[in-house]
Formats: sequence, C-alpha cells, structure tokens
Amino acid sequence: VQLQESGGGSVQAGGSLTLSCAASGFTFSNHDMSWVRQAPGKDQEWVSNIDSRGYTYYTESVKGRFTISRDNAKMTVYLQMNNLSPEDTGMYYCVTDATVPGGPRRGQGTQVTVSS
Repeated sequence: VQLQESGGGSVQAGGSLTLSCAASGFTFSNHDMSWVRQAPGKDQEWVSNIDSRGYTYYTESVKGRFTISRDNAKMTVYLQMNNLSPEDTGMYYCVTDATVPGGPRRGQGTQVTVSS
C-alpha cells in the first residue's frame, strides 16, 4: 500500500489549492479515504472523509470551503480547498481506512502554507 500526496504550496489568504493523493497496492474503490492535517505544534486534525460509495464528510471549520472527491479509475482522492485562511496552514496527509491490507496507512504529506 502506497499513498503519494501532491499539490501543496504557499498561497495568500483567500486563495485556492487542490491536493491530490495517488494510491496503489490495494483495491482503492472498496475503501474509505480521508484527509487529515497537522499544524506546527498542534495535534493531527481530521479534515474530511469520502466513503467507498462517495458520501462525503467534513470537519466544521472547512464546510463550504473544501470539497473532497475521488476518481476510482485513477485511484486518486482529491481535496479542493477554496477561500483558504492562515488557520488552514499545515501538513496535509491522505489516510486509508483501517481495512486495507496491513492496517491504516498515511502518506508522507504535502505542505500547505497560507499567509495573511
């Protein structure tokens, strides 16, 4: 099982970024996928989840601004982030659910930095 995030960068407040997570090594379409983030000096925070049927869930602070989606043919999950604020700064990771072979996995992350 491998996960590779991309798409992070530095933007000004109000800007947008789209993160991608390319997966391999498991039957992607059968599994829920999540995005989590970790800001410097803070605990990891769950951001969003998309289940295998395509239903989506968001933490309250990103509702209306972030959109999670998946392309099962490409084995990729996305996080479209709009109207970014400095509070969204952090390392963003995609995470599998607990039922993938070998247990839940997390990618190496992609850095998002939002300046005011």
